[in-house]
Amino acid sequence: MKVSKLASNLIGSEIIKIGNEVNDLKAKGAQISNLTIGDLNSNIYPIPSELKQGIEKAYQNNLTNYPPANGLQSLRTSVSNDLKKRWNLDYSANDILITAGSRPLIYAIFKTIVDEGDKVIYPIPSWNNNHYAYLTTANAVEVQTQESNNFLPTADDLRPYVDGAVLLCLCSPLNPTGTMFTKEQLSEICELVLEENKKRGEDQKPLYLMYDQIYAMLTFGADHYNPVSLFPEMKDYTIYVDGTSKCFAATGVRVGWGFGPSLVIDKMKALLTHVGAWAPKPEQEAVAEFLADNSAVDAFLSDYKQKLNTSLKELHAGIQELKSKGLTVESISPMGALYLTIKLDYLGKTAPDGSKIENSTDLVFYLINNAGMALVPFSAFGNDKSVPWFRASVGGCSLEDIKDCLPKLEKALDTLK
Repeated sequence: MKVSKLASNLIGSEIIKIGNEVNDLKAKGAQISNLTIGDLNSNIYPIPSELKQGIEKAYQNNLTNYPPANGLQSLRTSVSNDLKKRWNLDYSANDILITAGSRPLIYAIFKTIVDEGDKVIYPIPSWNNNHYAYLTTANAVEVQTQESNNFLPTADDLRPYVDGAVLLCLCSPLNPTGTMFTKEQLSEICELVLEENKKRGEDQKPLYLMYDQIYAMLTFGADHYNPVSLFPEMKDYTIYVDGTSKCFAATGVRVGWGFGPSLVIDKMKALLTHVGAWAPKPEQEAVAEFLADNSAVDAFLSDYKQKLNTSLKELHAGIQELKSKGLTVESISPMGALYLTIKLDYLGKTAPDGSKIENSTDLVFYLINNAGMALVPFSAFGNDKSVPWFRASVGGCSLEDIKDCLPKLEKALDTLK
């Protein structure tokens, strides 16, 4: 029995593999602080009550047939109005595409722009760009980033690769690090994209920028910047990925939106009619109403962000305390999203049972079994397994879970020799 070459060589998610191990152990009674999945525990972080009521009302009103393929007019209008109010971005409802979360948008961007062998640039670590590049048979160019730049690419990092490239993929706040572009960093990248596009003829594809800002509302003290607000001429080249999943703790509600140049968005709409990646109609109706209620949105975000930030600060402070005790650990102060970036420089060490911690995956499973703490290595985001950096997501844990796991982490690391 054979399947396609694409299916045969498809690599499964390392995050899901780790998550399955955690779930198996928890089913057997193990107490594990699960800092792996970029999801929200809905008992700790419920969706806005107004949104929940709106969804229930829409089902009661029998809004259960197909929505328009590009999304409800009411929702696209609400998104358009919110973009103007929040980011001073001018996009009409016709240039907004509603989908079942952000994944269909990213897939559609790749499929709409990338032909076989086309050059696609993305930094590592970054979420799933390697898999989308594979699915579209792109010529993937992975750009290594540095801790000194908070694992975000600079224009100088990208400059050697832009010649002939058709797509540059960026995300801020970044999954997996929770770090964010400064105004200067993003401005220099936009200038690079504009400079490159001035060199291209009419018969050439431009260099497009996919800008994933799904975490844009979840920032802690730092300002979120986006390409078109900085450089209006970037509007011809920038396709945005956004939605409700992270900003409203609504990962299972499945309402995302993309917006960008009319030509690209129209082709994405056409492509997705053959995929059926529509967000459910009741959820669309409810999000349209909630997003239009500015006071309700702001009240929810204020409380939600405060809780997330408290957990992130607690975890960061705990790692810094371990560092002060002489453990070879580090963490980057949280800026946005759900994530803390943690360095655990223990690769090559030996566990008490004599087993060797050869790579970051080995350390992950050692900590699951010996510290009751589950992290995701940067190897799940494109880096080599020799990189001792990890993503910790606080969305699935309570503040008490985080406090409880830190002494266990200290003890488990101390026993490595």
